[in-house]
Amino acid sequence: MTGHNVSHSNVKTKRRFLPALAPASLQSDSLGQTFKLKISNAARRTLDFRGGLDVFLIKAKDEALSPRALKIKRQVKAKLANAPAA
Repeated sequence: MTGHNVSHSNVKTKRRFLPALAPASLQSDSLGQTFKLKISNAARRTLDFRGGLDVFLIKAKDEALSPRALKIKRQVKAKLANAPAA
C-alpha cells in the first residue's frame, strides 16, 4: 500500500506501508520438522485458525506462497501421498 508522510507544514512525501514481518518457528505435523519463516501476525493468526502449517499450506494457492513455502508444501504433499490410508 502507498500513502503520504505529512509534515507539520503539511508537505506530503510518498511512502510505502509494508507488512510487519517477524521470524517464526512453525511445526509441521506430517514432516515432524520445525521451519523458520518470516510471517506477519495476521498470517500467524490464520495458521492457528486453520489448524496448523500443513493444513494452511495444502489449502493455499501456489501463487500466494513464497518459494520456500512452496518447497515445504511439496514436501508435505509428497509425505501425505505416501502415507498409508488409515
